[in-house]
Parts: sequence; structure tokens; C-alpha cells
Amino acid sequence: MKPLQGQAALVTGGAKRIGRALALALGAAGAQVAITYRESEADARKTLADLEAAGVRASAFRADLRRPEQIRAAVEATATGMGRLDILVNNAGRFETAALESITVEQWDAMFETNTRAPFLTAQAAYPHLKAARGRIVNIGSLGGMHPWPTHAHYCTSKAALHMLTRTMAKAWAPEISVNCVAPGMVVAGEVAAEYESYARRTPMKRNGTVDDVAAAVMFFLTGPHFITGQVLSVDGGLGL
Repeated sequence: MKPLQGQAALVTGGAKRIGRALALALGAAGAQVAITYRESEADARKTLADLEAAGVRASAFRADLRRPEQIRAAVEATATGMGRLDILVNNAGRFETAALESITVEQWDAMFETNTRAPFLTAQAAYPHLKAARGRIVNIGSLGGMHPWPTHAHYCTSKAALHMLTRTMAKAWAPEISVNCVAPGMVVAGEVAAEYESYARRTPMKRNGTVDDVAAAVMFFLTGPHFITGQVLSVDGGLGL
């Protein structure tokens, strides 16, 4: 028996990079998988095709997570189409480099809109389904939410807020729902690895992370004891030490 057999999962931003790896890992563990995407339709179709080729019942929904009504529609379509919702992985995120003194109000709000508000609204929409299923939420945070990066102030602050949201939801929605967070460091997924060698040299484990490292950490929270909740787990090879 696969550990997630019979369960249904929603992965936001599941078309590519980390989100794709998470969707495939969930499918391999036996779950039905729905993903959301905004602009990456071709990537979403490929991920969906790969899931279905592996015998996974899967769906893909185009949703702009900046729009609350589209969030609610994606959650309800997932729960209705699959008959239940056991797992929510809030993976969709925004990243941007900008000098602190030059960040505009629009840039600040856009970062929080995607990285903090969207996970909150998605979890809120999924709450009744997850409560009924005694389900689980995993948020994808960041090493930047734990350490200040001077050229990513709005990103770091939005991820730090997501870490606190994780803890708040864990306390508010216990004992029915467990809520945890995985905080990746430098993850290389298809990029030219040589461009990131400086990070690998600074990392105690002497390499950068992979999407599979992140997926393994998420699977730990999804298949381990439901009793584990409110945790933020760094997956950074020691880079943050």
C-alpha cells in the first residue's frame, strides 16, 4: 500500500520546478493530485500528462492566486472532482531582487499578495475539507524567511510572515489539521549549475539543494505522524548555519 493511497492533494504552482516535483512525489505515493498554474500552461500540461502516464488521477486548474474568487474556485473544483481533499501544499510563490531603498509600495504588496495572502486564503478555503479529512497542510517557506537578505527585503519579510502563519494555523486548527512548513535554501532546478557554485562552496554539505530534497521533506510531513505540527524545517544543506 502506498502511504497516500486514497488521498487527494492540491499543490499550488505545481506546473514546474519545486511544484512539479511535489506533484510527482505525491502521485508516486498514491495520492490523486490537482495543481494550479497561472501562466505556465505548457508546463502544467506536461506535469499533468506525466502524472496520468504514471496512473495518477490528476487535474490542472488555471488560477490567479491574487484573486480570492479564483482561489476558492480551484479548491472547490479539486474537492468536488476528487470527492475529498486531504492535503494542501502551498507552493506558489514570487521572488524578486531589489535594493531595500528602491522597493515600491506596488512591489511590496505584490510580494505579500502571492507569498503570504494567497496561502492564507487557500488554506482558509480548504479548511472545511481538510478538517473533515483530518488532513495536512505544508507551506513552502524559504531560508530567506529566517535570515535577512539585504537585496530581498520584501521577499524575506513575506516568507517570515508565512512561517508565522504556519505556526498560527497549526495552533488554531489542531487537532484535526496538522500544519507545517518546509524552508528551502538554494535550490537548483534546471538552471546552469555553475552559476550557483558560490553557494555550494559556502554550504556545509558542499552542494546546492535539488527539488527532490524539498519533495522528500514535504513527504516527511505528509506521511509522518499527524502529531507533528507547527514546525518550520530548513532544507538548505546547512547554508543557514
